[in-house]
Amino acid sequence: MRWRRTGQGQYRRPDVHPIGPGQESVWDYPRPPRAERVSRRARVVHNGTLVLDTEDVVRVLETSHPPTYYLPRSEFRVPLLPALRRTMCEWKGEACYVDMEVPGVAPLREVGWWYPQPDLRYPQLTDRVALYADRFDEVSLDGEPVTPQPGEFYGGWITADVVGPFKGGPGSWDW
Repeated sequence: MRWRRTGQGQYRRPDVHPIGPGQESVWDYPRPPRAERVSRRARVVHNGTLVLDTEDVVRVLETSHPPTYYLPRSEFRVPLLPALRRTMCEWKGEACYVDMEVPGVAPLREVGWWYPQPDLRYPQLTDRVALYADRFDEVSLDGEPVTPQPGEFYGGWITADVVGPFKGGPGSWDW
């Protein structure tokens, strides 16, 4: 369990939400993160256009984060274009961001990212893109609409089967 700093310079554990039947706590996820294939159907729609519909899904689990889902680049039904933004993950390597062209709307900027050369510990991420759910009209897993992870930086997808609290919201930066 990670601890967080209080205003008095001490650390305390965040209040972890209770786990119900069929749920998992993000506080039981590992650090460093783990990547795993899952049997889920991911579907993304924007402006009435089906962007992606796939059952070829890999999720990354990391302490305090809802799962981040990585989807095969080859199954996107709209163009993915390179964006200028790059970031570095201490575990997975250099991330390159993507823009997207969906018919009928202006290009969507920095909607997701991928690792052109993921760290050798994460071969499952090769040729896969993770998307920010809040950039699209509809994102679902197994038909359930997902809630985006709070904050501007993280791209996890929250569904009924995961409980937090989740990193990314106010006061969570030092978890």
